[in-house]
Amino acid sequence: MRTTAAKPRDQFGFEWIFVAIRSKWKFSMFAARLHSPRLASSQPEKQAGGFWQRMVLVFTSQRREQIRGELVAAAKADSRICGAAHLGSAALGQLDRWSDIDLALCLCADADLNQVLIDWTTRLYRDHSAIANYDVRRSDILYRVFLLDNTLQVDLSFWPTNELRAVGPKFSLIFGAAREQISAPVPDSKDLIGMAWLYALHVRSSLARSRLLQAEYMLSGVRDNVLALMCKRLGIAAVHGRGLDDLAEEQKVRAAECMARSLEPVELKRAFQVTVGALVEEVRWADSDLATKLEGTLISIVNCLALIE
Repeated sequence: MRTTAAKPRDQFGFEWIFVAIRSKWKFSMFAARLHSPRLASSQPEKQAGGFWQRMVLVFTSQRREQIRGELVAAAKADSRICGAAHLGSAALGQLDRWSDIDLALCLCADADLNQVLIDWTTRLYRDHSAIANYDVRRSDILYRVFLLDNTLQVDLSFWPTNELRAVGPKFSLIFGAAREQISAPVPDSKDLIGMAWLYALHVRSSLARSRLLQAEYMLSGVRDNVLALMCKRLGIAAVHGRGLDDLAEEQKVRAAECMARSLEPVELKRAFQVTVGALVEEVRWADSDLATKLEGTLISIVNCLALIE
């Protein structure tokens, strides 16, 4: 696959991304052009060799911050909202080109959550061209995640009265009051270890049954948990791969060695052996007694694959 990107912007702050993708069956082209008066009227042209072209509008930093400002203003004007805060990179002043919007909204005691959700969802679809949304619940907090047509993600979390607070460092109060900060939850090492050896068993059975895609899926599960253990040990973010790029270069190389480079059985077995070796090392760091119990069996799980053609 070959990709190129052009980033000129027009007077409206629009930016078009050009991506050319070539595959065995077809060629497709996603164009990157400036949405300007000169180009707005031009139609995508059919390309020789099976290429076709499509224009894709992607949000700019300026447009994202305009939307953020409008949402904050709406929160301040909503009598049912008694507090709000920036979450994520905006709270730390670390926004980049691809940052999303993450706002926490605290409801007043007499607010009807269902009606608030209806009204704010209507606002996102009507005023900001949302095309889909998805809910995630954590305890009493509802996170409603919106996808806008310009590919921007907007996360709105709705907090019960008097429960607004920082969970970790990525919190900046906009208005209202916040309770005392608490630490962000950290994955339990025993859970990570347990999931890793459970995935490892399924790597073995998938390979033995020549179900290679399933084997790779299970191998990824082992690796994800091993790398989370590594990140936790080193005191960096261990959730959703957020700390992986902060690992030392030597550790990044080790992580890359755990990845299968193809679906060939010999390559899957190689990656599995390296990954289980890394798992054994991390278990030793996390729980030496558990490592003594697990090590021999984990090695046997890998070694018995030598008997499989």
